Amino acid sequence: MRKIITTLNGESDSLFVLIKSLSKSEKRQFKLYVGRLGGNTDAKFLLLFDHMDKMKTYDETSILKTGIVTKTQLSNLKAHLYKQLLISLRLTPSHQNIRMQIREQLDFATILYQKGLYKQSLKTLDKAKTMAIENEEKNIAYEIVELEKLIETQYITRSIETRAEALAIQSKALSEQNVLTSKLSNLSLQLYGMMLKTGYVKSDKEKREVTDYFDAHMPSYELEKLGFREKLWLYKAHLWYSFLIQDFLSCYKYSERWVRLFDEQPAMITRNPVFYLKGQHYLLESLFYLKHNSKFNKALKHLESVKDHPKFPKADNLDTLLFLYIYSNRLNKRFMIGDFANFETLVKEIVDGIKSPKYRIDEHHVMVFYYKIASLYFGAENYTKCIEYLAKIINVKSLKTREDLMCFARLLNLIAHYEAGKDYHLESLLLSTYKFLIKMNDLHEVQRAIIGFVRGLGDIYPHELKKEFKKLHAQLKVYEDDPYEKRAFLYLDVLSWLESKIENKPVADVIKAKAKGLMR
Repeated sequence: MRKIITTLNGESDSLFVLIKSLSKSEKRQFKLYVGRLGGNTDAKFLLLFDHMDKMKTYDETSILKTGIVTKTQLSNLKAHLYKQLLISLRLTPSHQNIRMQIREQLDFATILYQKGLYKQSLKTLDKAKTMAIENEEKNIAYEIVELEKLIETQYITRSIETRAEALAIQSKALSEQNVLTSKLSNLSLQLYGMMLKTGYVKSDKEKREVTDYFDAHMPSYELEKLGFREKLWLYKAHLWYSFLIQDFLSCYKYSERWVRLFDEQPAMITRNPVFYLKGQHYLLESLFYLKHNSKFNKALKHLESVKDHPKFPKADNLDTLLFLYIYSNRLNKRFMIGDFANFETLVKEIVDGIKSPKYRIDEHHVMVFYYKIASLYFGAENYTKCIEYLAKIINVKSLKTREDLMCFARLLNLIAHYEAGKDYHLESLLLSTYKFLIKMNDLHEVQRAIIGFVRGLGDIYPHELKKEFKKLHAQLKVYEDDPYEKRAFLYLDVLSWLESKIENKPVADVIKAKAKGLMR
């Protein structure tokens, strides 16, 4: 994982991280912004900026030694510098989006209102409101209407009666739309949180709980009356519900609707690029789970083309998402077709990206990358490297990472140790894995069978191994289509591994043959 910028007490310093995130042009813009008044050129906050910009790691002692600021003043000076940096970034053209432009017009209108220039203020507000409604920024539109209502009570005209009625109707409509959007976004966020915390449902009881929660919190609506943003949150809520209950056909259905929503309104791609990229990614993820190779390849090529499209917005967070989604799906493509050869360059690019300060990959997605890389090495029968990447997951003490990912990392680790001939580790690994699964309340039939098999390996003679492999394969095969047990095979293709042992073939050949069968 990339080196974390930390203070002496181990906590990340927000100002230092912000400074290190600035591009050369943004630093130049800040210097120009600061220098607009001669008195600022020697200001303490600028001296602090220059010193922190040169530091490789945050060091408070180094700052105090410069004499720029005393220890008691440092906190306030840092806060002031942080604020000035944000103001400068706000003025940078590359960070000017439609929401900021509307907000700017609203600020101008407020200033005009406070000066008593009501007519000019209303004219500016009308322009801002039109922009907000056209761009589906209905929260800001509601704020604008409320300010219009306030001004109309002071700026009396002959048309006040009809004007008041029109504003009241518009305010009510926007309020209802915003309430609906809020309910749908809340539901989507809660379902996403469930997915990150526990993964897919594991029993009928959990499925009923998730379904009851989904039904209880889904607001009533008329689809034909929904705007772009309401539809977007509606599809997102359905998508996460479908992922949780492992209904991957519905995942495809709603992710495809999500993407089509942008295709039908292309202007929304540049206005909401993050949502556009996420829709593309979830469409690919759905197709991966459905093993639909041709559609997956087409969607991946489209996502890759977005990166260099001249009209697609440029921003640090978009670069991070593009890296995350493109490389994650390049890995998935290899799993889909059983390609476990010549992937070292791909792995190097991913690891370099994780370490790079350009991409701010969160811990959860880093762990997912490590698991997929470990699975690549397992497929290539490089068990030592597989174990190395699994250790990066298993050694994470925080349980905030998705629990199901942690569970299957430990199971794959058991099998990799067996294949690597590291039998002396198996007993302690079995005990720690069993304890972990019990603690997570996640010990299901597939997991029990794998642990039981590994535990009994010491009592099996070499000539009996194939028979035991066949027995375990028959035991697990019945769970391949089980609604709750089949999730094990999404992470750990233990059936293909067993078939490779039974047929004396590389596991990559078995997976490749299955992939070709699905493509036919």
